[in-house]
Amino acid sequence: MVLEGKVTGITKFGAFVELPGGKTGMVHISEVAPTFVKEIRDYVTEGQTVKVKILNIGEDGKVSLSMKKALPPAPRGQQAHRPGRPGNYEWQASRKSEPSSFEDMMSNFKKASDEKMSDLKRCMDSKRGGFSRHGGQSR
Repeated sequence: MVLEGKVTGITKFGAFVELPGGKTGMVHISEVAPTFVKEIRDYVTEGQTVKVKILNIGEDGKVSLSMKKALPPAPRGQQAHRPGRPGNYEWQASRKSEPSSFEDMMSNFKKASDEKMSDLKRCMDSKRGGFSRHGGQSR
């Protein structure tokens, strides 16, 4: 159930919201926004009217609320692209309008792979602090 309530207090771990009927619930900092919230006061202020969804009413009468679950769902086409997802390969991004042969695609992939491996090895060697693979310090 989504309701409107008034923010009555803010702590470092959440915000207290007065619901219709005089009942008060708490929005935990992790339920304020769909992104990481470091400082809750960047998102809400005391006296502000907010939409909240009731998550749980405990046996002790405590009401757990969520602001982020009260938001309408984002349209599928507007979701942010996340790196590392399937289909996000460099060799695919360099496609041309004319068809490439399989050998050309493999050659480009191998070249990119070799470059990445040499960069990785160079980085790892610099992190070793001058020690060789076989133990002892290189001179």
